Amino acid sequence: MSPLSRRLFLQESLLAAASAGVGSIPALGGESAKQSKSPNDRLTVAVIGVNSRGGDHAKAFDSRDDCVLTYICDADSAVGERVAARFKSKPKFVQDMRRIFDDKSVDIVSIATPNHWHSLAAIWAMQAGKDVYVEKPLSHNISEGRRMVQVARKYNRICQGGTQYRSSGSNRAAAQYVREGKLGQIKLAHVCTYRSRTSIGPAGQYSPPPTVDYNLWAGPAPMELPVRRKSFHYDWHWFWDWGGGELANNSVHPVDAMRMVLGLEGLGRGVLSYGGRVGLDDCAETPSVQVTIHDFGPITVVQEVRNLKTGNPKRGATLIVGTEGYLGGGAGGVSAYDPNGKLVQKLSGPGEDHFANFVKAVRSRKREDLNADISEGHISTAVVHVANISQRLGQRASAKEIQQALEALKVNENVVETFAEIRQHLTDNSGDIEKTPLTLGPWLEINSDRERFVKNKAANAFLTRDYRQPFVVPPANEI
Repeated sequence: MSPLSRRLFLQESLLAAASAGVGSIPALGGESAKQSKSPNDRLTVAVIGVNSRGGDHAKAFDSRDDCVLTYICDADSAVGERVAARFKSKPKFVQDMRRIFDDKSVDIVSIATPNHWHSLAAIWAMQAGKDVYVEKPLSHNISEGRRMVQVARKYNRICQGGTQYRSSGSNRAAAQYVREGKLGQIKLAHVCTYRSRTSIGPAGQYSPPPTVDYNLWAGPAPMELPVRRKSFHYDWHWFWDWGGGELANNSVHPVDAMRMVLGLEGLGRGVLSYGGRVGLDDCAETPSVQVTIHDFGPITVVQEVRNLKTGNPKRGATLIVGTEGYLGGGAGGVSAYDPNGKLVQKLSGPGEDHFANFVKAVRSRKREDLNADISEGHISTAVVHVANISQRLGQRASAKEIQQALEALKVNENVVETFAEIRQHLTDNSGDIEKTPLTLGPWLEINSDRERFVKNKAANAFLTRDYRQPFVVPPANEI
């Protein structure tokens, strides 16, 4: 095999396929379920959380002849009423999602709330007899993600995760390419999320918007008062109580697609993360630059996130390295290359609309019809969570200390090269890693079967959270 640097490959080969999907949700196309126009055969749908992605949920279901949008729910009455008014079906607006769960006429609940609500909203909906579509990341912590799977199985509910890359025809073709052994033995999977962000400003003393029921918005999470962030609605992503940073926000997409392509199961044998909130000078908590190394036995998985300006922005790009070549791509498509980086084949295949795939499974009552069953979404989200747990347990470290820690890992040599690129990236953004040290997380050994860390009380404390009454995710013995 001729030597081929990861940097050269990413810049010259991978980006062409990945760039088409930058900043957008992939257009998957296709149809997976025959639609009935009979009013008596239509599924009734409620959408919870519509300030951002939830608006797309509402439009997707409303556009179908076999579904009718009956409820819009949002803790912000101004947002919810505005979105509800857009639809000819005249969905009813409610602020409290529990009113939806009490309505036996509702068949489907689609959830696009902030992350901290995803699991509990899905659990309550399934316990009430609803089928559920829930946005990524599927949980705020690992324990509640597993509870979602338990509830779905106990109540025989159809539950699809919003990891729509699994419905992409090119990703399906890539999975088949790997299964056929055309890539040889897999050594490395490197997923990149380069998404330029701006400062959210210094910490202040703010009140929630007057149209927000803050008790309902916070739900399971703390009700911070005063609120530190100026922008109440979106910027919760960058605080640990409600979000999970860019890893949970966007890296979960290529992680999930990569797992599907490789048939990768479980949480791996160990994880280490390094990074920090650098270059933005604001009150946010989550890293603006973060790299995570996962040990999956013979395969090393690297997650790389950059929120600072970079020359080649890409959202959800993946590089998979095998002994017989490479796979590279993202939302814009996947291509196969030989060991020298020469294009072998642009992979393609029939795709499905992710919402239509969910509706098909709701009608068939067969979870095997789902492209993104809750169990797969839980694992992909948990892979992100273990990465963030290492990051949160980290300490400030010099460049030399990070370099030595990476060199000591018994994983792919890519991880050391990536650190060199991160240092250059920070230099390009006027950052000095010596003056503003990054945080180096510990190497955490994982018992994947138990979804716990090995002999690490501090890490295991992050597997769940203290819930605010009455918004409590039930423990396993109460499901």
